[in-house]
Amino acid sequence: MRVLITGAHGQVGHELVRLAPAGFTVTGLGSSELDISNLEQVANKASELKPQLIINAAAYTAVDKAETDSERAYAVNAKGAENLATAAAKLGVPLLHISTDYVFSGDASAPYKETDPTNPSGVYGASKLAGEQAVAKHCAQHIIMRTSWVFGAHGNNFVKTMLRLAQTRDELGVVADQHGCPTSAASIAKALWALVSQYSNKGNLNWGIYHFSNMPATTWHGFAEAIFSQAVALKQLPRAPKVNPINTVDYPTPARRPAWSVMDCSLIEEKLTIEQSDWREELAQMLKEIAI
Repeated sequence: MRVLITGAHGQVGHELVRLAPAGFTVTGLGSSELDISNLEQVANKASELKPQLIINAAAYTAVDKAETDSERAYAVNAKGAENLATAAAKLGVPLLHISTDYVFSGDASAPYKETDPTNPSGVYGASKLAGEQAVAKHCAQHIIMRTSWVFGAHGNNFVKTMLRLAQTRDELGVVADQHGCPTSAASIAKALWALVSQYSNKGNLNWGIYHFSNMPATTWHGFAEAIFSQAVALKQLPRAPKVNPINTVDYPTPARRPAWSVMDCSLIEEKLTIEQSDWREELAQMLKEIAI
């Protein structure tokens, strides 16, 4: 089966290419090789490669910058998703599309279900929601996978930021009133490949929107403490800095962050047999990878 992966140089896209199982012909393209916001480029590439399934890992993910760069955020996250969905539908093939917890307001106190009302609070979340709607409208065979707090060995993320800060600081303040589930890029890639394999074997999937993250829920403060604890145990840090809990109001950002990003992932296990892994185990694996 021929599989096209967009956003191949990002955190998840990199892992999708790296973890591709045997038996698939994979073409991974970064934004410099395929600008998904350009309909003509997408159509030409789809016609040339004739993929039998498309995975869209391309996204504009600069949450704060999106507030002042909304045109580009919508071009990639909404129009780009629409272009890929249109191309997939024309080829008669499925589109697996990665979305985000930011489509919700973050004001809940129970894990979000796929059927809960969306109400993004910033441009990034709104542009990703528009992308979801475009995928659902233009490509009947679709899986939209919402995920959260992505980290991995490749690219920039919270784990690497914390490790960098720990080199020069004895203590730091980390937000403790935002709740969510850190999710490794590798686990997202493995889940998507499991879906591709299911489709390859059955010729069909339970199409729709699904939530996928690692577990359990924590805060950025709790995540930071785990990062430092594991890094010290692996001798990647000589000592763990003191992590002071702070509130969101003490760390203002241009875009509002959801206070609650925890998602209910029971549907993807029930309908697609994709199970959640523990982010602490995924973190340990990532730290070992970057130490090599």
